[in-house]
Amino acid sequence: GRDCRVFRLYKFRTMTDAKDEDGNLLPDDVRLTKFGRLLRKTSLDELPEAFNILKGDMSVIGPRPQLVRDMVFFTDEQMKRQSVRPGLSGLAQISGRNGITWEEKINFDLEYIKKITFWGDCKIVFKTVWKAFIKQDGVSQEGMDTAEDLGDYLLHNGKVSEEEYKELQEKARMLIGV
Repeated sequence: GRDCRVFRLYKFRTMTDAKDEDGNLLPDDVRLTKFGRLLRKTSLDELPEAFNILKGDMSVIGPRPQLVRDMVFFTDEQMKRQSVRPGLSGLAQISGRNGITWEEKINFDLEYIKKITFWGDCKIVFKTVWKAFIKQDGVSQEGMDTAEDLGDYLLHNGKVSEEEYKELQEKARMLIGV
């Protein structure tokens, strides 16, 4: 009952695959390259997603595409955001982007899908240009170089147990064949 379309998202590579001696990826702040930091600050790392739009995987406006490792943590209500084509930008991005909580992001996405309009999308496009390229507001999460994955956020805030976290992470790996 949680079917949604999975596709390959095109982005510029901003981090290395550096791992520790146990084979685990190093923290994001260590793996983020200087050029990658600049790309993210200017939101230019999103530019290749135009290919996803041209292919029909995405639209210009809609909820941001989510990684499978995030979606396995969604409730049935939260999965409703997957009922529309994901977008390059959306209501959550102009309402705080990475500066708001996961719950707020998802609620903005659910609010958006309830009242999609052409003029509403035009407003989001304008505000996206303003916030991403002129004001550069909310691009990074406070105290982090990249946004925290939903599962990590839920674990750190005591909303899922360690056991449930590991179980859902394994489910995500199985879904994408890793």
